[in-house]
Amino acid sequence: AGLSMGGMQTLFVTLHHLDRFSYIGSFSGPVIPGINTGKEPQGNTPEEFDSKTAYEGAFADPRAFNKRVKLLWLGVGTAESPMFRSSISGAATALQRAGVDVVYFESPGTAHEWQSWRRDLNEFAARLFH
Repeated sequence: AGLSMGGMQTLFVTLHHLDRFSYIGSFSGPVIPGINTGKEPQGNTPEEFDSKTAYEGAFADPRAFNKRVKLLWLGVGTAESPMFRSSISGAATALQRAGVDVVYFESPGTAHEWQSWRRDLNEFAARLFH
């Protein structure tokens, strides 16, 4: 798991190495699936986020992904900027529509701050030991 830019790096590293990671947590991490290709979207509405090609096809086969990954967590504070928040919520919605098991968590009334990440960690960690 990682927070902010660390959350973005967590997604980049783990989704490219699913043979090594099965619990993935991004706490206010921007979801930028094309970061290594130079084709970053300006926002991730559910229509813009392509679950078949994002992160070099990590989600292309939702059943295989769900079997391999025990927890995919995307968290954000409700007081984040609309553009930032929509990049995370849009990706989560698109993944859910595609059949990928993803937990989307909103921290009420918080922005890009420690209170958001404390809440993320509290909820995320509880799911690690089910």
